Amino acid sequence: MGQLSEKELSLLGDLLTDEQLLTKKFKMLAAQTQDTEIKQKFERISEQHQGHFNALYAHLK
Repeated sequence: MGQLSEKELSLLGDLLTDEQLLTKKFKMLAAQTQDTEIKQKFERISEQHQGHFNALYAHLK
């Protein structure tokens, strides 16, 4: 992959921040619910956002 422009780096940073926030929010929601099915869905969504974060972060290496 070639050099990223300043704008691309800024956008990646914003996306990383958003994905990190969504990961934390869905973990928090999973911890607060008593419904097992909803808890599992929230945990899966959190894991998906963590995967998005990891994929985006890989572009910065």
